[in-house]
Amino acid sequence: MRIISGKARGTKLYTLDGVNTRPTLDRVKESLFNIIQNDLLDADILDLFSGSGALALESLSRGAKQAVLCDNNIEAIKGDITNLDVDIIVNAANKSLLGGGGVDGAIHRKAGKELLEECKKLHGCNTGEAKITNGYNLKARKIIHTVGPVYYGGNHNERELLKNCYKNSLFLAETYRKENNLNNITIAFPCISTGIYHFPKKEASLIAINTVKEINNPNIKVIFVCFEEEDYKLYSMELQS
Repeated sequence: MRIISGKARGTKLYTLDGVNTRPTLDRVKESLFNIIQNDLLDADILDLFSGSGALALESLSRGAKQAVLCDNNIEAIKGDITNLDVDIIVNAANKSLLGGGGVDGAIHRKAGKELLEECKKLHGCNTGEAKITNGYNLKARKIIHTVGPVYYGGNHNERELLKNCYKNSLFLAETYRKENNLNNITIAFPCISTGIYHFPKKEASLIAINTVKEINNPNIKVIFVCFEEEDYKLYSMELQS
């Protein structure tokens, strides 16, 4: 196993290579010292255990193969959002909130039938809005369900609606944080509307990242979870630009 630390324009890139099973955080730390410590400068090793480096180690231990972090508490990883042990994950839901394909179906399957029962009581959700439920069998404590826009060429308010998905989700996350007297929380977003809703992936990634940066809540760490390599590269490039 190798851990590579690289730097680009104030952004740090950490890559975990050659791993066939999910490592624990202690295993990642052990590997850092026992396997590749000769490949890193002492400063790099120290950096991995503080600030954004510590967050990167946590993400690698969660099963992400790569993690990109920028200076304002935003991270992109390649992995499965249903496996994350965080405060909140966001579900790219449909208007019914009763489950569907893609990440929506995966979240419902893993959370269990109790999630569907709670969602039935919410009576759906409009495009751009968001509602919160318990996480049930997921490691995440809560799920925020938001409905992304179907892309019809960009002339039907799709950009503003997608932006609202992130804004309203972060508003609910901040409400949850305050109501539970938490100093800091972590929320994980999937790539909203870029699947069967056909929102252009690059434009969607820019809207997602820029909206989070505009809100700039120091108490909420944001993880963009990319299931596909193409999405991960887009988010990584934008975070490092």
